[in-house]
Amino acid sequence: MGSLWLTARLDMAESIRTRWFAVYAFVFGGVVVLLLASGLTDSRVMGFAGLTRLLIVYIQICMAVLPVFVLITTVRSVAGDREAGVFEYLLSLPVPLAAWYWGKMLGRFLVVFAPVFLAMAAAAAWAAARGHEVPWEAFAVSTALLICLAWCFLGIGMAISAVARSPDVATGAAFVVWLVLLLFVDLILLGLMIREHLPPELVVGLALANPLQVFRTASMVLFDPQLMMMGPAAFVILDAFGRTGILIYGLLYPVAVGSLCAALGFAAFRRGDLP
Repeated sequence: MGSLWLTARLDMAESIRTRWFAVYAFVFGGVVVLLLASGLTDSRVMGFAGLTRLLIVYIQICMAVLPVFVLITTVRSVAGDREAGVFEYLLSLPVPLAAWYWGKMLGRFLVVFAPVFLAMAAAAAWAAARGHEVPWEAFAVSTALLICLAWCFLGIGMAISAVARSPDVATGAAFVVWLVLLLFVDLILLGLMIREHLPPELVVGLALANPLQVFRTASMVLFDPQLMMMGPAAFVILDAFGRTGILIYGLLYPVAVGSLCAALGFAAFRRGDLP
């Protein structure tokens, strides 16, 4: 555990000094500042007001920005060290391979998630100071969903980085993965179902195999228990899972995908030609 934490601290220190982290933190901090400055917490639309409406907008922005940021920055971790030729030095230290690999993943997770959570916490503190009601249950569940989303794409990024032989190849593969997952959202699948007359259960099943769609559905049911915005697909999802089941699935499935991808990446990393 000591080696794992030391590796995590090293990766955190290196990440914080990079330019991408400054841009990354500025994006999420700037989004919250703009949402607060726009008076979003002081308005009411379709029954949502205060911090609840800000959380809805913020979660949707995170779904669009967080995965691509995590993938692009993570895929260069192992592949970048390989191209820079520092593997011989790093792996000659008395640190087990498992501690080095999982320590980098832990450190990168803390660096990636900290700006997201701090921005949400600052919004909650601002809303409480202004006298708005803070939906702590929705805040806690939203935080948990974002943790799971970040871990999922972090695991995918580590797997790509361990397999790819250069940062350029890793970056290209990350963009392909992100675009494929982005295409398989409910609107694309709904059009496919209408055109090809596929069974609704099959289409919904394909949609819920996509971590992005799982996160989107779970975040929607948090504020819209009937999933009215999803149309007819909501009946199939609610009949199969129920509201509580969707939230549990939205928490467990992305974590399982990220952990499996990270484990496969570690297996490839351990068997590969490290130098």
